[in-house]
Amino acid sequence: MKYFTGSFFFTVIGLIASYFVGHYYGGTAAAGFSALFIAVILAVLEISLSFDNAIVNAVVLKEMTPVWRHRFLTWGMLIAVFGMRLIFPLLIVTFAADINPWQALVMAATRPDDYAKLMLGAHLQVAAFGGAFLLMVALKYFYDESKDLHWIPFIEKPTAYLGSKVEAIEVALCLVILALISHFLPMEESLTFLKAGMAGLITYVIVDGIGSWLEASDETMKDVHRASAGMFLYLEVLDASFSFDGVVGAFAITHNLFIIMIGLSIGAFFVRSLTIMFVEKEALKQFAYLEHGAFYAIGILSMIMLADPFLHIPEWVTGLSGGLVIAISFLWSLKKGPKESAE
Repeated sequence: MKYFTGSFFFTVIGLIASYFVGHYYGGTAAAGFSALFIAVILAVLEISLSFDNAIVNAVVLKEMTPVWRHRFLTWGMLIAVFGMRLIFPLLIVTFAADINPWQALVMAATRPDDYAKLMLGAHLQVAAFGGAFLLMVALKYFYDESKDLHWIPFIEKPTAYLGSKVEAIEVALCLVILALISHFLPMEESLTFLKAGMAGLITYVIVDGIGSWLEASDETMKDVHRASAGMFLYLEVLDASFSFDGVVGAFAITHNLFIIMIGLSIGAFFVRSLTIMFVEKEALKQFAYLEHGAFYAIGILSMIMLADPFLHIPEWVTGLSGGLVIAISFLWSLKKGPKESAE
């Protein structure tokens, strides 16, 4: 429980704040309790959607220096709470309505329904960008030629082999998927989807390239810090991609930006707590296939986001599907045995 003390403390503060926000907008105690309940729902939604994010964070975080690990868990937390849960939705509306961020904030506070309409109107671009980025994350993992431990061999062995023979095969596959999806979209949506998806792909290539450049150096402490800085950047963009679906999907539950920020931030705190626990308990060494399950879940989430123009799948289904894959990988790891898994 020591890992979750801070998260529970923030939860109490956040739920109290959500009650007063609801009371302010609704004018009654019932409205306050309704807002509190919605904040709880959003927190659970965020945790279910981002559980695999916590595992991937732990994979990268264990390679970082203590200094940069601390920065990710402090600065990164501020970016996650205020950057992705408040500023990001404001920026979407800023560009969609061609207004400045302050006007977007005023609109969110005084005309939440109009604000939500603009926010949801940008869902196509958000889903394409985030879906393409997360698809690249999953493909890069499975086409990694150095990966020698396989959970589902008939899938992972051929992909690892192809990764060793075909340069940048994951980029080509992502482009093919984006082109196929955009081909079946209406003309007015096709180009928008393709441009946003390619922006997500390019963002991944840039971030991954920066990380690789920072890591490709001698093992001096200065260079280790540089590599950690690259990992920090990668994790922040990854966290943003995971947040896209949750932030936009939250508007289907409530149009109040401040309740959304509180609820999703509570979930983000618990994801950070899970990340710390995974690192310090060395859970990924004890459970060999947990990492595999997380990347399969990321692949599922990315395809759900990319398929959104044709079929909107409820966020709880998305979270449940990812959680189920991770749970199966966890049980499979238990069957293998902690000692053998560590080896």
